[in-house]
Amino acid sequence: MIPEAWAHLPFFARDLPRIEAALADDARVILPPEAVRFTALDLTPPEAVRVVILGQDPYPTPGHAHGLAFSVAPDVAPLPRSLSNIYKELWSDLEISRPNGDLRGWSRQGVLLLNTCLSVPAGEAGGHSRLGWQRLAEEVLAEVSSRPCAFLLWGGHAQRLRPQIRPGAHLVIETAHPSPLSARRGFFGSRPFSRINVWLAARGAAAIDWGG
Repeated sequence: MIPEAWAHLPFFARDLPRIEAALADDARVILPPEAVRFTALDLTPPEAVRVVILGQDPYPTPGHAHGLAFSVAPDVAPLPRSLSNIYKELWSDLEISRPNGDLRGWSRQGVLLLNTCLSVPAGEAGGHSRLGWQRLAEEVLAEVSSRPCAFLLWGGHAQRLRPQIRPGAHLVIETAHPSPLSARRGFFGSRPFSRINVWLAARGAAAIDWGG
């Protein structure tokens, strides 16, 4: 179902019908389940967005993806390695540990956990990268950057969408991706969580409870 608060974006009338038709014709198992495909947008409407963390595509392992970038269902163990590295940096930065990989608590505080592709065939990472989902991410970035916002762009894929962020008094943090292949090239030690809270405090806004 189209998230009501975002339904005004042109993507939903222009692009989504074609994407849905392609998904209906795809005989493979598609992740995450259709009912949770837009969870990130459902949980964080435009006016609530304070931080955007941009991911690539959903986890291709059945039972992991549930509609939020980097997040997994609360019973998933062990954690995907990128998420494990995010948690290592969270501990290093703020000495916060979390009980599981479910990041819906962040979403409810205004952290939009958006993947640039919202579907993936099971076991085939990047398998839907050319369906056209990226247009939605582009429109979302343009929408939320109409006012000051913090953006975490981890890795080259996310950083390629920076031109969609309108000029403004934003905080934009660009580092290596937290994946095991690149985390030691600038993700570890970047302290994104405390930097965001310092920026929010300077604006008179409440901090994100990264443990919540």
